[in-house]
Amino acid sequence: MRILICDAKVPFARGGAELLAAALREQLARRGHEVDEVTIPYNWSKRTDLLRCGLAWRMVDLRQVWGQRVDLVIATRFPSYAVAHPNKVVWLVHQVRQAYDWLGTRWSDFNGAPRDARALAMLRSLDARTLGEARARFAISRNVAGRLRRFNGLKSEVLYPPSKIAPLLRPGAHGDYVFTAGRLDRAKRFDLLLRALALCATPVRCKIAGEGPERGPLGELARELGIAERIEFLGWVDEPRLADLYAEALAVYYAPYDEDYGYVTIEALLAAKPVVTAADSGGVLEFVEDGAGGVVCAAAAPREFAAAFDRLYRDRDAARRLGESGRPRVAGIGWDEVIRRLTGAV
Repeated sequence: MRILICDAKVPFARGGAELLAAALREQLARRGHEVDEVTIPYNWSKRTDLLRCGLAWRMVDLRQVWGQRVDLVIATRFPSYAVAHPNKVVWLVHQVRQAYDWLGTRWSDFNGAPRDARALAMLRSLDARTLGEARARFAISRNVAGRLRRFNGLKSEVLYPPSKIAPLLRPGAHGDYVFTAGRLDRAKRFDLLLRALALCATPVRCKIAGEGPERGPLGELARELGIAERIEFLGWVDEPRLADLYAEALAVYYAPYDEDYGYVTIEALLAAKPVVTAADSGGVLEFVEDGAGGVVCAAAAPREFAAAFDRLYRDRDAARRLGESGRPRVAGIGWDEVIRRLTGAV
């Protein structure tokens, strides 16, 4: 088939959604499909920008390109799923969460102003219409599917994305550092990791791969806590190095607030590393239970995280057993099933 992947593009940013779109394109092409990716810059510094971005996608005609029919479009996240096509399939990464389950929390900048109320109403109307018209809807996790059902009354099937680096991941020795990776923004709560490290009784270290707006504040926090010499900010690392970092880690920290999915969870468990997470970390908890695949701590409880790191540091055999118990939970996530279901919906 001739397939177009539709994905919003935040200039100068790269995270899990971008990795998903790139991997999907590669896997579709491997299976003989003619595939390309369509992106439109996404920026919502003003409320009206949200609706403009949705309108931009709605105005794009992808039914054919230079006289050749497009058989299928696969849309991923807001606002790309506003695109109109008779064979539109949505593999939903996320909506504008600030307008849904983050509304009223510190993670949302919407407030009770009349202007915000109008924007919220129009945004939700846009979502209901454009997601509702899809020929098939899939979600990257139960967490995302639940949000769509709860707020928009729309059903979707859960279809977990495989990690691009899955073939490189393998168990290794349990070293002396906790590893984590991802875009450095507030919702990922890397500050909680640093505060926990400052409370550890053992000399456990941590390595953080990724870039983002919180890089400066996190470095300053590490200095304030007196642990700067135990923290390594690695920036973005290539795939072989990333696999090595997982393999050699003691454990993996991943405790974002109400995460949609989280490649880090899947990658850690494939590498047989225990995941230390929080009770409100959303999609992470679809794979990790306390004592099975990792340790679940109370949210915003750095002392609990510190105790977990110390326990694993002192008992590497327990860390190994805990990590190994998580591998079967992610072993069935693969591209054959993903491609079969996405393309079989037409």
